Amino acid sequence: MTAFASFFVEFLWALIKNIGNFFASIGIAIYDFFVRDVGEYFGILGEHTGGFDALGWIFFILFAIVNTVFVAFLIYRLAQLFRRYIIYRAKNVRKDKIMEEVAKLELKAEELSKDKKENFASKLKKEVESLIKEETKAKEAVPAKPKERDDSIRFTSLLEVDSVYEEMPEKISMAEADLISLRDLVKNAVAYSASQLKLYYEEDTVRQFFAALATSKIVIIEGITGAGKTSLPRAIGSYFNQEPTIVSVLPDWRDRADFLGYYDEFNNRFVETVYLKDIYAAGYRQEPDFVVLDEMNLARAEYYFSDFLALMDNPDTSEWKIELAPAGSANDPKNIAYGKLQVSTNIWFVGTANTDDATFSISGDVYERAMTIQLNQKAERFEADVTETANCSADYLQTLFDRAQAEFPVSPDNMRRIEDLDTFLGQRFAVKFGARLIKQLTQFVSVYVACGGKEVDGIDIFVCNKVLRKLVPLNLQFLVRELNDLIVWFNRVFGNKKMSRSIEYLEALQNVI
Repeated sequence: MTAFASFFVEFLWALIKNIGNFFASIGIAIYDFFVRDVGEYFGILGEHTGGFDALGWIFFILFAIVNTVFVAFLIYRLAQLFRRYIIYRAKNVRKDKIMEEVAKLELKAEELSKDKKENFASKLKKEVESLIKEETKAKEAVPAKPKERDDSIRFTSLLEVDSVYEEMPEKISMAEADLISLRDLVKNAVAYSASQLKLYYEEDTVRQFFAALATSKIVIIEGITGAGKTSLPRAIGSYFNQEPTIVSVLPDWRDRADFLGYYDEFNNRFVETVYLKDIYAAGYRQEPDFVVLDEMNLARAEYYFSDFLALMDNPDTSEWKIELAPAGSANDPKNIAYGKLQVSTNIWFVGTANTDDATFSISGDVYERAMTIQLNQKAERFEADVTETANCSADYLQTLFDRAQAEFPVSPDNMRRIEDLDTFLGQRFAVKFGARLIKQLTQFVSVYVACGGKEVDGIDIFVCNKVLRKLVPLNLQFLVRELNDLIVWFNRVFGNKKMSRSIEYLEALQNVI
């Protein structure tokens, strides 16, 4: 044991001494390099300068300049690398702080939701106790048997809708003069909006709106405040003789109950909202019907709008049903079967979102299913001939959309360019189109062309609004070269400045980095 202890002490002392010598040698090396060696350099210089002739002094000056520039460049590059590291580190720290704040906000939201449910339960309990007391007092005061309430009536407002449309059913009868093309529908809608409503939109904006309607049942209009985002679906709805339903989204909306209402099991009835009533009434109408989710990003759309997002994935429109009650009732409204509402195909949901002061960013799942339009400036006022509304059914509008895809398919050359773009994005950014995006692209571009637009412009709009958006979540500060290469690729493959919207979007992303 004594021999081991002696070995351990001697080994430990040698190890400590060697570590000390290691750091001491580093310090000595730094001292030699920056202090003693510098003196040695000047000593060597002093020994030889006495023998320099004119040519030697010229070479010496050039040598000194080159070495000074090299050392300065080396110091500059080291400082630049250090600065980039500091900036990168600061961004990551700031990002971590933001993510931490987001997590705290989500936790707080969950707590508020829990408190809301607890307060609701407490309030409901008090109401129940109050009703029991009142019923007890009534029985004591009046011994006669009270009149029984008809608990089978669960949807009061929706039954009123049934009654109204049974008395005054609506039916669109289209004459031959009403069977106009998509191009004429767009032009007439622009003229009607200007002449009758004093709302002014460029023809290309309305053209994009119609192409978006053909692409998805969910359309998102993004832009700055005051650009006319809410007025656009209002003008088109008025043109189709059906004023849109304007839904004012509130920041405290947490689930579909805030949008559609909820089933009160205690009273065996559904607490209806006016929005549910309007969506239900759309099933009786034949015109294109718009539900406008005004400032939809004040709350999380994937929460309060989740039922309708799920429907969009089902190609079978007969299965577009939303469960409102757990089971059916004989006294339920006509278009509710087994407690489920059948959503009609003549309805579109149009969301507006301010890009300057958004409370929540719209999630990728919502963008994936929707078609987006950018509206960042108001059109100039112009004179238009007085134009009347369109006598047009949603079925006829869908027929025009289907005809456009048959008559104006995307050209084979442009489809090959789209495939090449998909490959380029996959290799450089790990971003792919997917089957859904390809289908949406062909639908949007075909209808855009049928409305009077150019094919390459339709592709540019779609790629800018739907595809390039997928680049935003990436670490773009490390993809500067790839973004430049993509701009060069657009100009080379599609033609110089043909994809102007997409190039402007990429340049805007570069300015944010």
